[in-house]
Amino acid sequence: MSNFSPTTWIFITAFGGAGVMLPVAAAIALWLIVGRTWRSAIAWSGLLMIGIALVIVTKIAFLGWGVGIRSLDFTGISGHSMLATAVLPAAVFLGTRSVPVVLRLTMLIVGLVASAIISVSRLAVDAHSVSEVIAGFALGAAVSLGWIIWAAPNKLNVTAPVSRWLVAVSLIGLTISLHGYHARTHRWVTQIAVYLSGHDRPFVRARWKAHQAPILSQTRYLK
Repeated sequence: MSNFSPTTWIFITAFGGAGVMLPVAAAIALWLIVGRTWRSAIAWSGLLMIGIALVIVTKIAFLGWGVGIRSLDFTGISGHSMLATAVLPAAVFLGTRSVPVVLRLTMLIVGLVASAIISVSRLAVDAHSVSEVIAGFALGAAVSLGWIIWAAPNKLNVTAPVSRWLVAVSLIGLTISLHGYHARTHRWVTQIAVYLSGHDRPFVRARWKAHQAPILSQTRYLK
């Protein structure tokens, strides 16, 4: 896919992992609390948790019971795509408060483009199908843009003596410093799915598409 090497795509896709995006999401909530914008912090956290819950439910449904859409090759919403598209635009929006509207919208688009590239990387590393990536991107966009549309009228006036540059640098620094940290979320979800379903092994894509019984996953890249 494109002229990027497999190593480059793996580097890109690592930014969308839970080990990176969840701490950044927590930092967003923390800065909102520091700025005494409690309602925005609650709204942000609530919307993100809904997005995460939907990802987990679809993954458990497939891994435990083989619930998916064969015609679309859909076995669950892409968590990387959802998290990246939920967190990055929100981080950009928070870090560019009080700047001219045109620049803020431009940076928001940059955040969405970065999220789209991370989403495409899930296809490049053969971790998800097109339908799963699209679903993840759409859900993440609903989370971030939903929160931004709700928060924008309040202008996120952080009344505490905190510079927007400090917020922006902290979020960027956290994202970069955590790159490469891999949280074992897919393994945990798989274990939960197997436990709840009572099966010995989880369903996997290849045998599910062939209408066969579940077998231990041998995927090349953890989702």
